[in-house]
Amino acid sequence: MSNQKEIEKRRTFGIISHPDAGKTTLTEKLLLFGGAIQTAGAVKSNKVKKHATSDFMEIEKQRGISVATSVMGFEYEGLQINILDTPGHKDFAEDTYRTLTAVDSVIVVIDVAKGVEEQTEKLVEVCRMRKTPIIVFINKLDREGLDGMDLLDEVEEKLGLNVRPLSWPIGMGQRFQGVYNLYEKKLCLFSPHGKQAEEGVIEFDDLQDPELEKHIGGAAASELRDEVEMVDTVYPDFDREAYLSGEQSPVFFGSAINNFGVKELLDCFIEIAPTPLGRDAEERRVLPSEDKFSGFVFKIHANMDPKHRDRIAFCRIVSGQFERNKNYHHVRLGKNFRSHNPTSFMASKKSVVEEAYPGDVIGLYDSGTFKIGDSLTEGETLNFKGIPSFSPEQFRYVNNADPMKSKQLNKGLLELMDEGLAQLFTKEDNNRKIIGTVGALQFDVIQYRLENEYGAKCNYEPMHLHKACWVKCSDPKVLDAFINRRKKDLARDKQGRLVYLAETAWGLKTVQEAHPEIEFFFTDEF
Repeated sequence: MSNQKEIEKRRTFGIISHPDAGKTTLTEKLLLFGGAIQTAGAVKSNKVKKHATSDFMEIEKQRGISVATSVMGFEYEGLQINILDTPGHKDFAEDTYRTLTAVDSVIVVIDVAKGVEEQTEKLVEVCRMRKTPIIVFINKLDREGLDGMDLLDEVEEKLGLNVRPLSWPIGMGQRFQGVYNLYEKKLCLFSPHGKQAEEGVIEFDDLQDPELEKHIGGAAASELRDEVEMVDTVYPDFDREAYLSGEQSPVFFGSAINNFGVKELLDCFIEIAPTPLGRDAEERRVLPSEDKFSGFVFKIHANMDPKHRDRIAFCRIVSGQFERNKNYHHVRLGKNFRSHNPTSFMASKKSVVEEAYPGDVIGLYDSGTFKIGDSLTEGETLNFKGIPSFSPEQFRYVNNADPMKSKQLNKGLLELMDEGLAQLFTKEDNNRKIIGTVGALQFDVIQYRLENEYGAKCNYEPMHLHKACWVKCSDPKVLDAFINRRKKDLARDKQGRLVYLAETAWGLKTVQEAHPEIEFFFTDEF
């Protein structure tokens, strides 16, 4: 049975950016256009006690930042659009890196005033390594910012992208009058009332038409003509094949908070973005058109609904058709697994799905069965690649602040570690627990969630470590000798694998030279 029709209907993409570039706001406006929500949440407004639809954890609402990837699906123009809104904050980059394995393309949001920022560079580098198609959205045109040409130069230089503008701004800040849609040859006039009126969109095949002055004035018309001519001269024509292979990135301008430029972005996106793509497993490449189901878990989230203490594994479908209540093979455990109530997402709102297709992300209720990176198939052994856990960079001892709640603390730590939020190590010599994270903010999130979701309290003790790296050795005698000699510097991770805790870069180098038979790894994919 072919699922080609369903595959061609789907577009699955991620939205990435530096914090505060307007990523979550853009997500909401896309959902508004799709009719998935009726009103947008004011992410940081104190006057309006609403919050962004995709920021559903209590700590996200308090801090006004996204700390977990949200998955949202909606229909638009007969297509099924799946958005993964990712955390922008660098301390949660690991969650974003893993999420990028589950998308087929990305939209990068850049603040026109701040230009390309550090976190954007890191995330785009991951996309470029994977040749993920990228569309750039320059946001906040209703504020003063960098000159359009200067900004494009910065995007090309810092992000290493070959850009092609498909829309062009008419002024900015107080002078912002709209954008000219180069892709559809339309003039889109801006009105700052939070809606983009249909009457504000005018067909304009020829910018030399004197009618242009009537809409935007003589000076702005002259400037627009000059700038569009320069764009057409400097940048190559848009080439969809180059975009799909990650070699060209279309650029759009707009103001997400005012709902402006978002429709042009969405309309072009559904036309040019890739349908669901295949994925590489260690055994072979898996194509979406294959009849047999396969998928992988890229994220786990505990307590999406604190009232029910549920834990959900996010599974990206790679091939075939997923069916509710059907037995599937859990590759790592070698057991069969059946889901009675698989869900589709609208941020924290969930609905049961009977079937799902390649490109879809479904939630599987999980009692501890799944780990990040697990594969589900119809029997074939497939281990999908590229979903790593990275070596942490910050470490703290974790202590129980309420001895009466030891059981709750242990359960909470194990479940939060399963989400990939951080990594838990147990020292070999004294069994003390250490939490390792990529960024300091994760320690606050863990502490907050332990107390609010598990009723457990913890406090931290600082510890100075340079790196934690996984170790292995093919000779058991050599490994035993290494463990005996280095016991105070060794720990076990949650799976019981041996980890070396290096205090300094020099110390790690010395140990590597002293034990050439021992292999050291900086991600857990070994």
